[in-house]
Amino acid sequence: MNLKQTLKRHEGLRLKPYWCSAGKLTIGYGRNLDDVGITQKEAEYLLDNDIAMAGNDLMTVLPDLWKYSQTRQAVLMNMLFNLGKTRFVGFKKFIQAVKDEDWKGAAREMEDSKWYKQVGKRAKELQKALLEG
Repeated sequence: MNLKQTLKRHEGLRLKPYWCSAGKLTIGYGRNLDDVGITQKEAEYLLDNDIAMAGNDLMTVLPDLWKYSQTRQAVLMNMLFNLGKTRFVGFKKFIQAVKDEDWKGAAREMEDSKWYKQVGKRAKELQKALLEG
C-alpha cells in the first residue's frame, strides 16, 4: 500500500479552509490548522508564492513597474499584497499618479483612503518610502 496515495484518497484535497467532521479548521489533505497549524518553513513557502502572485498582478496594473526604483516597486507590491488586486485597482487616482511619476500626488492619494486609516503605521511607512524613492 502506498501511504501517500491512500491518505490523498481518504482525506481528499480541499484548497480552501473547511471545518472537518471533528469541527477543526482544515486545509489541503486533512491538515488540522487548529491543532497543528503550519511550520515557519511552510509559511515562508506560502509567502514566496504570494509575493510572486502579487508581482504578476501588479505587472498587469503597472506594466512599466520596472522603471521605478526598487523601493517604490516594493511599496507598490506591499500595497497590492495587502489589498489584493481587486481592491488595489480601485485606487485609480493613486495608480494614475504612479504612472505619471507624481510621487507627492500618489502619497496624497494613499493618505486620502480608508486603507491608510485602517493599516496605520504600515501606511505611513510605505508613504514615506514612496516619497523618498
